[in-house]
Amino acid sequence: MIIGYTRPYSEDGDLDTQLKALQKYNCDKIYEEKTNSVKKRVEFDHMLASLNEGDTVVVYKFYCIADSTRHLIELSEYFSEHHIHFISILDEVDTSTVEGTIFFNMMKRVGEFQHDVISERTKAGLQEAKLKGKSGGRPKKPDYNVHRALDMYWSKKYTIAQITEATGISKTTLYRYLDN
Repeated sequence: MIIGYTRPYSEDGDLDTQLKALQKYNCDKIYEEKTNSVKKRVEFDHMLASLNEGDTVVVYKFYCIADSTRHLIELSEYFSEHHIHFISILDEVDTSTVEGTIFFNMMKRVGEFQHDVISERTKAGLQEAKLKGKSGGRPKKPDYNVHRALDMYWSKKYTIAQITEATGISKTTLYRYLDN
């Protein structure tokens, strides 16, 4: 089965161009998002749930289906594991071909490299800061604020919102001290 997927890339995005391009692939079903929201991709979820081994997913361009390089790599791995082909029309990628498979394998390696570089830089930065006597994390709250927050809590006269506002101690921090 050939499945098309569209998503506008702006709030007032027009899907006509994408739909015309998908029609050339004779899609059996096209899932159309109505919004470009990253958090609410209802049609995307429906599309993923409907896929079966041997299906082909067709999109106009990578940005229609993925929100980042990492997301695109994760999707390509998912498609590969489930024997689903993927075509991005404008990016000229078709994983049913050797070239398309090689492209995604290269992207996976680049993503791993990018992750490794960020990880190494972070470790080096933390090590350098440690040598300079600096520690990471948020500054510790003054003990008197913590004690005041705990006293207010145990008095049962104040709500959590009142305690956090009066002391500057977050609800999470307050509960963490209560658990100790």
